[in-house]
Amino acid sequence: MKGRVPPHAARLYHMFRQSDSSLWRWFRWPFRRADGSSRISWVLVLSVALVVVIVVMEMVTPANVVIAYGFVLPILLIATARNRRLMYLTLALCIVATYIGILRPTKPGRFQSAVINRTVVVGVLIAVAYFAMTREERKAREEAARAELALQSEKLLRANAQLVEMKDALNRSARLAAAGQLAASVAHEVGTPLHSIAWHVQALGEEASMTPEMQKRIAIIDSEINRVVRSIKELLSSTRQRKPNPARLPMDRLVQSVSALMEPSFVGKGVSLKVEVGGDAPMVRGDTEQLQQVLMNLMTNALAATNAGQEVRVTVGTRAVTTDEVEEQRLAGEPALSTLVTVTVRDTGCGMPEEHQKRAFEPFFTTKAIGDGTGLGLFLSREIVAAHGGSLSIESEVGKGTTVVISLPSYAGDGAEARVRVGDGT
Repeated sequence: MKGRVPPHAARLYHMFRQSDSSLWRWFRWPFRRADGSSRISWVLVLSVALVVVIVVMEMVTPANVVIAYGFVLPILLIATARNRRLMYLTLALCIVATYIGILRPTKPGRFQSAVINRTVVVGVLIAVAYFAMTREERKAREEAARAELALQSEKLLRANAQLVEMKDALNRSARLAAAGQLAASVAHEVGTPLHSIAWHVQALGEEASMTPEMQKRIAIIDSEINRVVRSIKELLSSTRQRKPNPARLPMDRLVQSVSALMEPSFVGKGVSLKVEVGGDAPMVRGDTEQLQQVLMNLMTNALAATNAGQEVRVTVGTRAVTTDEVEEQRLAGEPALSTLVTVTVRDTGCGMPEEHQKRAFEPFFTTKAIGDGTGLGLFLSREIVAAHGGSLSIESEVGKGTTVVISLPSYAGDGAEARVRVGDGT
């Protein structure tokens, strides 16, 4: 049929295309670095220019074999590229260019000596190429070893920092356990006498001979006894956190419900409370009561640090996970996260000095007056947030206010982006 390509011709054409592409790939390979990241530009251009200059000079003075030693320069330049294939190609080119000088007319009887001289030059070029390439490869291995050493040192420092944090956490847990034992013993030793006293006080109040003034005093005594009992119970409950009960939770609803509970206190003190939840409601997986406890504690602290006319702002948002957080998750063997839900409580109150910021999360540390606080609020809040796989951070400046940020893993609906360590009750 007219115009039809014979089968054997088509096969030859495809073989030529395949061989051509293979040759091109082989030719193109040396012009890349060993890591395949970028092309060698100035080294290659300068080396080619030197080879051309030396070949031209040999054409002008073919009898001068000293010029051929100039091929050492491009070989040394190519060695800095640390690419063996490129070195083989350059060395072969220099050897061919060296022996080409023999083909030019020389004086009678000089051909044999010219061959010997240029063979010596070739031996020198091979030796230079070998030693230069060996030296550059050794330098590359040393640089890689130093980089690996620096990386391992950085990992070691991070691991050491994590060990220090774990040690601090163990110390805090030990102090909290000691406080729990003390509170339990106090409850046991004081509780029984208090109940006996309360029973006798109630019995006295029911006697007919009691005057109104005496009944008033008995009512005060009964009220104070009940307050002591409540204080003991609160101390016991604060040192024994229950296990989280995780559930799907819209963070904006949590913030709005706590803000509604706290709003009368802010209005009574004359402090402005502003809540910003944004458009899309970020989801978390956590225990509603425990997270309410955390947020209420932070807002109570913000209210205590502000005066009439000042402001407390609660903001709900999201942020990407930082590289340091990703590395911490990897070293801890935890699943990778991409997004965190944040709740920021910012006030314009008195702020805290730096020494107080460093101790803010220590158990039983408080700047409040005796009887106004146990110093366990921030400590327990951080423990609760940590049990939900998140973190609690604080920044403060004297005279400008304090900012506390809760960061929790986001929850997209399938649980892949959230983790709650059920059973981490502290």
